[in-house]
Amino acid sequence: QVQLVESGGGLVQAGGSLRLTCAASTRSFSNYVMGWFRRAPGKEREFVAAISWSALGTSYADSVKGRFTISRDRAKKTVDLQMNNLKPEDTAVYYCAAAIRPRPTFRFYDNDFWGQGTQVTVSS
Repeated sequence: QVQLVESGGGLVQAGGSLRLTCAASTRSFSNYVMGWFRRAPGKEREFVAAISWSALGTSYADSVKGRFTISRDRAKKTVDLQMNNLKPEDTAVYYCAAAIRPRPTFRFYDNDFWGQGTQVTVSS
């Protein structure tokens, strides 16, 4: 069982940066593959980025490659999403997710663990 709490969202102008943090409440943080997803108004939830339990493997949506970076801190039990060169189309609620490993395909499911989300708004 793991509880996830996101923070760091806010309002930023296009071209700006934000850093999201997901804090995991669990005794076995290394047992989880971690990911970030987002849902824009009127759209389906979409994958943004994921990182393996060892942090050696990462995956990104094409729309954020080169702009977003996912990382994890084993000691702090956190996973961050550094978002640079933000665009208005990045506006969404961002969710943190955790899946018990192994999850080699970085696929997440509704019955994995999810946070409550943090709002990111990018103005043009």
